[in-house]
Amino acid sequence: MGHIMELSTRTRTPLTSLGPDLDERPEVDTAQRTALEIPWHVVVWDDPVNLMSWVTWVFRTHFGFSQAKSHALMLEVHERGRAIVAEGTLEEAERHVAALHGYGLMATYERAGGGQDADGVRS
Repeated sequence: MGHIMELSTRTRTPLTSLGPDLDERPEVDTAQRTALEIPWHVVVWDDPVNLMSWVTWVFRTHFGFSQAKSHALMLEVHERGRAIVAEGTLEEAERHVAALHGYGLMATYERAGGGQDADGVRS
């Protein structure tokens, strides 16, 4: 720090001119910020291939859910055709969906509360 102060004193240049001004960062408008803050749902869909015990095991293993919660979500998938199993940022939803595909489950993500998903399809 002493070196910077010396340089500043010798050149008579204020310290603020030695680096970028943080206030010059581009601002994100309110609409963009609000859109980024809207959570995304991870949806698991019923399929004719995976056993109910496998789906329950995946929920326990991947999400760390209890046996009871995993079983309840599996039944929702089986009986209603789909279940929302997680909520988070778009990046988190994408990671969960990719992982669930790795386990062989049919999974997608959608914006919470209606709106458009990442492909521009209204949910």
